[in-house]
Amino acid sequence: MRAKSCSVQLLLAGIVATMALAGCGSVSSRQPLSQQDKAELQEPTTPSKIAEEEPPQPKHLDVAPEAPPKPGGQGLDAEPPDIPVAQMPPASAGTNGSYDPPDSSERKSITPRTMARLEEESEGRDSILLSGIALAPPKAPERVQAAISGANEIVGRPYVWGGGHASWYSAGYDCSGAVSYALAAGGFLNTPLASGQLESWGEPGPGRWITVYANPGHAYAVIAGLRWDTVGDATGTGPRWHPEPPYADGFQARHPAGF
Repeated sequence: MRAKSCSVQLLLAGIVATMALAGCGSVSSRQPLSQQDKAELQEPTTPSKIAEEEPPQPKHLDVAPEAPPKPGGQGLDAEPPDIPVAQMPPASAGTNGSYDPPDSSERKSITPRTMARLEEESEGRDSILLSGIALAPPKAPERVQAAISGANEIVGRPYVWGGGHASWYSAGYDCSGAVSYALAAGGFLNTPLASGQLESWGEPGPGRWITVYANPGHAYAVIAGLRWDTVGDATGTGPRWHPEPPYADGFQARHPAGF
């Protein structure tokens, strides 16, 4: 009986060690998960299907529209001519000129004027975050567009510790699983990597289009100006795009060669 108990303990230890390789930061902070958290969030231990699966490929590319050329040498965002105050129409009664934002259904279009301004400010390298979905810059390399589009496919999935490591297609993802999914969609990975493995992946330092930030307990990426992260926020936890800048202290910055 004692030998059987030792075998069971060794088997459990092996499962825990395997899941620890795919570990991630806390759901709501950057601290390591407690054993209780891991038990609640852990993906069921099933045989890995990665060797039998094709890496994710986005069904279509989510790309922002091209900004139109500037007509007549003047930008679309050129300041309009000054209008004398006496010629300005009065504000509508009861509003005092205040601005009422449109319904969310009316805020999903991108005008050429907006695109021209965004491209000018970012030199055409930043994505646009629209209702939680990232639109890749039209000037970005196709593999970067594919990485962004692939990540969009799992936006809003819940945080699951170990998710995305036994299979590319999971009910939820942990930090390194989400980063690996985006990288694989862009053709930068063939198999998921754990946070510690991402510390030495690719080339050192930030990239022009993609930068992965990794340490033994957490990993996230910045792709075309947006942060791809599972750290919790007001909308919950799991893979999501964030407009906030990266928190680089304590992380190794890596990038795919040429990107």
